[in-house]
Amino acid sequence: MSEGPSLQLVCPSCATKNRLPERRVADGPVCGRCGAALLPLYPIALDDRSFDAYVEGSGLPVLVDFWADWCGPCKAMAPQFSAAAAQVPRVRFAKVDTEAAPQTSVRQRIRSIPTLLLFRDGRELARSSGAMAAGDIVAWLDGRLR
Repeated sequence: MSEGPSLQLVCPSCATKNRLPERRVADGPVCGRCGAALLPLYPIALDDRSFDAYVEGSGLPVLVDFWADWCGPCKAMAPQFSAAAAQVPRVRFAKVDTEAAPQTSVRQRIRSIPTLLLFRDGRELARSSGAMAAGDIVAWLDGRLR
């Protein structure tokens, strides 16, 4: 019996690629290698080494917040971004500290922060600069993923 369509998810803890039947996305799937949650309801920290594998290896859309510790609007938006992550389980949320991941920030043409980049299948779909409240992040996502 067929499991139906499947998608690939990269484990946020060990970077192992996991194949998951789409119908099981809401079941709280865990990594087959390390047992970590594959779809945590909080943002995952990415860096220059992990960014490409995580974004390109995800069968779900990935929303990335580019930020820095010295940025006041970034700090104000951080809890809002986390709250949005808990509300949208079919989107993977990630954060990139532009100071700790300069190569990724340059490659993604980050000119101001905070900046949100939405990816699907490793390709950028949309971007937005400036701090947003959780509800605005969810509405912005909804408008781009229809």
